[in-house]
Amino acid sequence: MRIRFSTTDCKPCALKPHCTRAPRLLLMPGRREEHEALETARARETGKAFAAEYRRRAGIEGTLSQGVRSMHLRRTRYAGLAKTHLQHVPTAAAMNLGRFGSWIAGTPRARTRQSAFVRLMAMPAPI
Repeated sequence: MRIRFSTTDCKPCALKPHCTRAPRLLLMPGRREEHEALETARARETGKAFAAEYRRRAGIEGTLSQGVRSMHLRRTRYAGLAKTHLQHVPTAAAMNLGRFGSWIAGTPRARTRQSAFVRLMAMPAPI
C-alpha cells in the first residue's frame, strides 16, 4: 500500500523539512500482522527467560568466534561436505582440549573486548 500526499498539501507545511526532502510525502505502512509480530517479539525480549536464553547463545557465539579467529573455520582444505566435516571434528576436539588445558591450569577466561571509544569514555576526565 502506498499513500501519496499532494504537493499542495506538503508545500505550505512548516514541518515538511522534518518529514521529507521530496516534493511530496510518500508513506508505505507495513501490514498490521507484521507490526503485531514485531511488537510481540520486542515484548518477549524484555523477559528473564529471553535473557537466560540469550546468555546461552552468547556462549555459543563466543565459541564460534574463537574457532573462526584461531582455527580458521571459514576455510576448508577439502571440497565436499563429508571431508569438510572430517576437518571440523578434529578442529572442535582441539578447541576443547585447549579450553580444558586452560581450565586445568587455572587460566582465567578473557573478558569481553571493548571498543576504543568505550574505553575512552570510561577514563576519568582530566581536571
